[in-house]
Amino acid sequence: MKILGTGCASPSLAVTNKMLEEFLDTSDEWITERTGIKERRLMTSEHLLDLAVEAARKAIDDAGMTAADLDYIICSNVVNEYSTPALSCLIQGAIGATCPCLDINAACAGFIFALDMAEDKLRAGKAENILIVCAEEPTRMVDWNDRNTCVLFGDGAGAAVVGRGDAMKTVRLTTSSRKEVLYQVRRLEPTPYLDGEREFAPLVMKGRDVFKTAVSSSTADIKAMLAETGIDPSQVKYYVLHQANERIIDSIRGLLGEQPEKFPHNVERYGNTSSASVPILLDEMSRAGKLSKGDILVMSAFGAGFTTAGCILEWTK
Repeated sequence: MKILGTGCASPSLAVTNKMLEEFLDTSDEWITERTGIKERRLMTSEHLLDLAVEAARKAIDDAGMTAADLDYIICSNVVNEYSTPALSCLIQGAIGATCPCLDINAACAGFIFALDMAEDKLRAGKAENILIVCAEEPTRMVDWNDRNTCVLFGDGAGAAVVGRGDAMKTVRLTTSSRKEVLYQVRRLEPTPYLDGEREFAPLVMKGRDVFKTAVSSSTADIKAMLAETGIDPSQVKYYVLHQANERIIDSIRGLLGEQPEKFPHNVERYGNTSSASVPILLDEMSRAGKLSKGDILVMSAFGAGFTTAGCILEWTK
């Protein structure tokens, strides 16, 4: 596969650290030192579907296509206001596509999981053009009285259209069932037959465990992929990592022994947008002219599950 077009969309409201000081026991200095985040985008009048559709349309236009050219849609999403139908179905109808579609939930690693699925579809000859949309609203999962979690997240959507090509050099996916590290339990409707009360809670995150797992897993994935492909680190133009925390990105960079300019970031402006973070960053880099044909990109992401994913691809636009 190869990437044909990208797009992204964000809510209009930018919530700065100073704004959070108005109702949280926190400060701009405290948040910045621990995360690198200065502001994040939160939905107000928008709905997640609005962002998803905007990102999808931008990616389709960037690819020089129309929705009628799509053969498949994959949407990465953790939570949204609809339990059913799938968010991908709503996107399909809104953009005027007629192709099959489905949702996946691989948490923050969802974009690379979706790329892997698209690669398989294309190799099998079952599709020519596939739209991937990562649309996330993690700010609806957290307790906004808990400064340890709510300051980390932002809402957003990123998208990419992929088609036939040989840009994908390798993909590496892993899952380790560790629910206790990072999870949310949602309230469901009661029935007359439930035995006792069911637990529900906003997002629970063990920060130190997440940090250690993210750094070790991402570093191991990147080293393994470079060894597998025979690509020397000097050939890598950029490492495009999940934008969860600037300290995590810096730790991975340090363990790889690479220079800061190889690690683009926007976490300071968006916070953690879950699976949307990698495609949002990729779209910003593309539209800013930072990517050239032939550039080697290493992507890596990590999220609840615990899921980790990495890939190496060549930029062909």
